[in-house]
Amino acid sequence: MYAMRSNFLGMAICGGLFSALPAHAEDFAPPQGCEVFMTVQMHNCQVANYYRCAADPEGDLWTAFADGEGIYYLSHIDAETRWLESVSTDDGEIEMFDPGASKDAPSFSALLSDGKDDYDFVTRSNYRGLRRYVGSDTLTGKSVSIDDVPLETITFDLREDDQNSQTVATRTGTQYISRKYRVFFSGAERFENDQGDVVSYDDSPVRFDFPGDPGFSTETPEYDCDLMMTQADLRPTQVSLAPLSRSFSKEALQ
Repeated sequence: MYAMRSNFLGMAICGGLFSALPAHAEDFAPPQGCEVFMTVQMHNCQVANYYRCAADPEGDLWTAFADGEGIYYLSHIDAETRWLESVSTDDGEIEMFDPGASKDAPSFSALLSDGKDDYDFVTRSNYRGLRRYVGSDTLTGKSVSIDDVPLETITFDLREDDQNSQTVATRTGTQYISRKYRVFFSGAERFENDQGDVVSYDDSPVRFDFPGDPGFSTETPEYDCDLMMTQADLRPTQVSLAPLSRSFSKEALQ
């Protein structure tokens, strides 16, 4: 069992971080005591800054996702990629892992050693209450290199149930993992909610920037932004699924 932050602390983190950041900052500044180690430019006009904080347990990792209007989402995971907490800055929703109610938390180590990881865990949100996530990740055995960063591909399926055990959404698709950094990156996915709305998207990484690279720690996305603006009025009916922070896809928030 690992330590969890309280909802009060989560609110403090959200308020403290984002009150200090301008809405359209060009460079990402992590909270005091934290350090960015990787910036990832993704398709669909998104950029993610990965950072670690000295006060957190070893292996914990934060990610700040931004689009052309600034940071919209924060995720916090541990060394096993367990979803500890997430913050949506658009509406203030904070979702936190509930270890006592969870049957089987995700395990990155199990995925690497067994080739597959099944999980069944519960989160609690200040807006939506209890959510149960049931799914699995499976290594495909295939490796790829994106911007000279070695990655492996997985397939996954994920079901989200509400507190009444009713399925409200499903996600399936492919993603990437990095053994070195112990993180997941989005790939081609399909999302469907309980209203029958279906969205397919691909938020795969395009470029990796590290300390010393020109794009390191930027908060400005660079890929597909003109396309996203052109298609802004053509998006399908909005769907809602708090994304699994281990394998984030922005479309699931819309």
